[in-house]
Amino acid sequence: MKIVRVRLPGEEIAYGAVEPEGIRIHQGTPFLAWEPTAGLIPFADAHLLAPVFPTKVVCVGRNYAEHAAEHGVAVPDEPVIFLKPSTAVIGPGAAIVIPPGAGEVHHEAELAIVVGKVSHRVPAEDASAYILGYTAANDVSSRTLQKKDGQWTRAKGFDTFCPLGPAIETEVDPLGLRISCSVNGELRQDASTEDMVFGVAEIFAFVTRVMTLLPGDVVLTGTPAGVGPIRPGDRVEVEIERIGVLLNPVVAGS
Repeated sequence: MKIVRVRLPGEEIAYGAVEPEGIRIHQGTPFLAWEPTAGLIPFADAHLLAPVFPTKVVCVGRNYAEHAAEHGVAVPDEPVIFLKPSTAVIGPGAAIVIPPGAGEVHHEAELAIVVGKVSHRVPAEDASAYILGYTAANDVSSRTLQKKDGQWTRAKGFDTFCPLGPAIETEVDPLGLRISCSVNGELRQDASTEDMVFGVAEIFAFVTRVMTLLPGDVVLTGTPAGVGPIRPGDRVEVEIERIGVLLNPVVAGS
């Protein structure tokens, strides 16, 4: 099942499931209880939002060996984690805003885990029971500020620096999915989730030993090699096999 979050007329926000003819609106949320309604929105009329609005976004750095190599750093012996604020999250079609002073800003295509229920110290072998599904993410990052600050909070925490979407796929095996990123139609990143140093279950177990994850929280699993600059006027497309294409334009902030 593909789950989306949409803005309805009158600014109401609802969850829905993708059907062949459009999006079936549901009452409730997929994290507690939900049921289909008679409402069906044609795809052309759907205003998609980020498929979740998390309390936090936990990210994993250096989780693809070739990406670590392109930055001249070693592959870690355990996951390196950091946080993005929920206010960085935007949905498909929304603009990535590059603020003044951000300097060189890069795209980072990533597979995102969407948490389905409260998760605390979950063993790796049980991780799938706590995961609702997977979506695509772009861990937008200011390389200039990352180098200047020596840590990643400001560089990766600006508003709009965490596009998510277009949907949560609940019935996909995260191993061996093709993940790519194109800028203005030019392919920049092209890899497989099979290339991750730490797999989904291992990451999930590690993170939940550090902090409790809540329903709707998101864990980004790292980016493959090929990251590069994005500039105002660009169109960035992150695509993950069986999940979909997350497209966002880039604009200059003021």
